[in-house]
Amino acid sequence: MLRTALCERLGIDLPIVQAPMGGAVGPDIAVAAAEAGGLGMLALAWSSPDAVRAAIRATKRRTERPFGVNLVLDAPQDERLAIVLDEGVRIVSLFWGDPSPYIARIHDRGGLVMHTVASAAEAKRSVAAGADVIVAQGWEAGGHVWGEVATLALVPAVVDAVAPVPVIAAGGIADGRGLAAVLALGASAAWIGTRFLATVEAESHPRYRELLLAAAETATVHTELFDIGWPDAPHRVLRNATYDAWVAAGRPSAGGRPGEGEAIGRYPDGRPILRYDVESPKANTRGDLDAMCLYAGQGVGLVRDVRPAGDVVRSIAAEAAAVLARLGRG
Repeated sequence: MLRTALCERLGIDLPIVQAPMGGAVGPDIAVAAAEAGGLGMLALAWSSPDAVRAAIRATKRRTERPFGVNLVLDAPQDERLAIVLDEGVRIVSLFWGDPSPYIARIHDRGGLVMHTVASAAEAKRSVAAGADVIVAQGWEAGGHVWGEVATLALVPAVVDAVAPVPVIAAGGIADGRGLAAVLALGASAAWIGTRFLATVEAESHPRYRELLLAAAETATVHTELFDIGWPDAPHRVLRNATYDAWVAAGRPSAGGRPGEGEAIGRYPDGRPILRYDVESPKANTRGDLDAMCLYAGQGVGLVRDVRPAGDVVRSIAAEAAAVLARLGRG
């Protein structure tokens, strides 16, 4: 019942995409999502060439199901894209910039291009450039957020603008009710991030997961505060002591913020993690975890347990099917 035309095109069973959350996803979660019938995604935009190859090969060893790779266009991605295509990945997700310099290369290798947009006008430009699938990211989304329009308004506008090109809805979707809602808006699938942060396979720190489970839907803020490593890039995070101290200080600009330059943790190799760093705490991060960048979307209020990613895919699909069946009977 939930299988859409996009599922057929991607070779998946369920219209659920595990979002490529940098720092929190790796082969474990991508494999689990793919094996459950969704589309697993790897986030490799900042990885070294060797790490890109290793992640793709580790994923391919463990699943024959389709999976994709996400590349962020704020940085040059020619070398990484060449490796992705050489390794046989044919689903490539592009974000945060103009995809047109990369699309022909992906198509020449038999690949499919997903491009994340924040408006109907941007979606039209992407399709004109050759994008095969549009990801419409609403303002509710966690992590880095490209636009300022809410999912409920954005998705149907994008669907109408680019039909018959399929649209995947992103932002604020954390359960089967959300999936059913965006399918009703005309989307062909849901792109889900925050719910997958609280999974067994996610590479997020256990304390990070605790904070997600305790958070209400009002617990996030849209800001540019956590910018060391990626300046001038709006994002949505859990409100924490770092954010509150900055607000109390009058929201000063970079260079005058409370605790700027202070090391609040360490990576396993001993490198310091500075306050306002763009990276979220991974399983092996040490330090003041609560003060670090804690990405989360407004759907976080619906996340109440840590479960295997495959169970998350299946339960969201089952709930969406039940919702749609109930509405159909009505």
